[in-house]
Amino acid sequence: MAIVRWDSFRELSALQNEVNRLFSRAGGEMPADRQSWMPSADIIESGSVVRIKADLAGMDPEDIHLEVEDNVLTLSGERRFQEQVQDDKYYRIERRYGSFQRSVALPQGVDADGIQAHYENGVLEVTIPKVEQVKPRRIPVGVRGPETPAVEVAAIEQTEY
Repeated sequence: MAIVRWDSFRELSALQNEVNRLFSRAGGEMPADRQSWMPSADIIESGSVVRIKADLAGMDPEDIHLEVEDNVLTLSGERRFQEQVQDDKYYRIERRYGSFQRSVALPQGVDADGIQAHYENGVLEVTIPKVEQVKPRRIPVGVRGPETPAVEVAAIEQTEY
């Protein structure tokens, strides 16, 4: 007979799964399906810019909002359900609707004032330019003429206690 360690979280997880099944039978959908949605996004950093591409299919550009504060870019908006079907007989609705908000911490060295965004074919592309950084330069150390004093190093002998 194998000894199985008792895990209280496993019992809690099993209870949560049973409650979710109960809700799915009664309401026809899982509780997670009624939550707000978050658009998928790709964040790409190249030599001179950072690009963010977000999937916002079916949205009106006026419903998309971008804001930068404390080096954090926040994308928010709302996708509205506007389709009308005769007699309201929907076979299946799988796309998510409602409001969303997504925040991305920007890397150091970007120019927040130069951010540009455009929306085409359901994809929002945000271009964030990087600030041209000052490159470190090597400073040569010169030696003065023959009157430069010599540095003497004295060794001190220590005794162990």
